[in-house]
Amino acid sequence: MTTLLIILLIIFCVALGLFVLIQNPKGGGLATGGSGSNMFGVQRTGDVLEKGTWVLLTLIVIVSLAITTVSKSGSGAGSTGSKIDSQIEKSVTPSPIGGGAATTPPATATPKAGDTSKK
Repeated sequence: MTTLLIILLIIFCVALGLFVLIQNPKGGGLATGGSGSNMFGVQRTGDVLEKGTWVLLTLIVIVSLAITTVSKSGSGAGSTGSKIDSQIEKSVTPSPIGGGAATTPPATATPKAGDTSKK
């Protein structure tokens, strides 16, 4: 199910990119300094490409939320079944510092008997 939703999301994203690229520029935008209430260009037209852009944007948001919902509800509580989770559970947790575990003292560097050079 998640794979199908991801494929749909990719298709919608490509279609949105194409819809945006083939639209005629309407002027205005950020370069004009903002003309008040008319944010989307010089003249607000109801053409098919603009409505298609809004529809595709809405579909992308809906499919993204659906992917999130399906992926969260699809995993079992406490067990995701991934290799990383199983390795984390198998790993040995280190004892805290001073936890009473028998530790070996750090090795001290002793000079060799024949070494007479001093630095």
